[in-house]
Amino acid sequence: MTGVLVVTAVPAEAEAIRAGRGPTVTVAPVGVGPAVAGAATARLLALAEAAGRPYRLVVSAGVAGGFTGRVKVGGTVVGTSAVAADLGADSPTGFIPVDQLGMPAELLGGGPTITADPTLVAALRAALPAAAAGPVLTVGTVTGTVAGTDALLRRHPDAVAEAMEGYGVAVAAAHAGLPFVELRTISNPVGPRDRNAWRLREALTALTEAAAALPF
Repeated sequence: MTGVLVVTAVPAEAEAIRAGRGPTVTVAPVGVGPAVAGAATARLLALAEAAGRPYRLVVSAGVAGGFTGRVKVGGTVVGTSAVAADLGADSPTGFIPVDQLGMPAELLGGGPTITADPTLVAALRAALPAAAAGPVLTVGTVTGTVAGTDALLRRHPDAVAEAMEGYGVAVAAAHAGLPFVELRTISNPVGPRDRNAWRLREALTALTEAAAALPF
């Protein structure tokens, strides 16, 4: 076991990370979506701590959709925060984020936005100078329309990418008292789903290259 835990959604992403890093980090595919990713990550962290070999940092890594004009397909993203972008309530006037629903703060965990560890962000940005940096949105339902994309960008004007696990992993790391950062490579633009335009192979190759540059 190493001191660095890198979690991905699916095995193909884990294999891409291992191709770049070998055994120098622990890589685990934990499943798709924030709930399963958070639960599985929390279990891995708890087991390592119980075994007396705790991890010292957590990375959520994998392929994502990128917002057009902010990161290109095949590009790399360093997440400065993980945002639970669809956690809240619908209303006649639009989406209401969970932190605006009047719930006690203690019920919100780290809140709908968890800031990535600044030291880890700085290290990744130095190692990957061509990468875009900004908030990565975590969603339970991938955006598939122009209207949905526009609505997300109105609420999160600095967002650079959309994925499905980062916030769940960030919550697990926060509960364990560990630093967290998110690393993504882009297979497709956020918006209408055109599978013929996806570049998954290119994104996985970029993920291997990014993993090889990890400074930890």
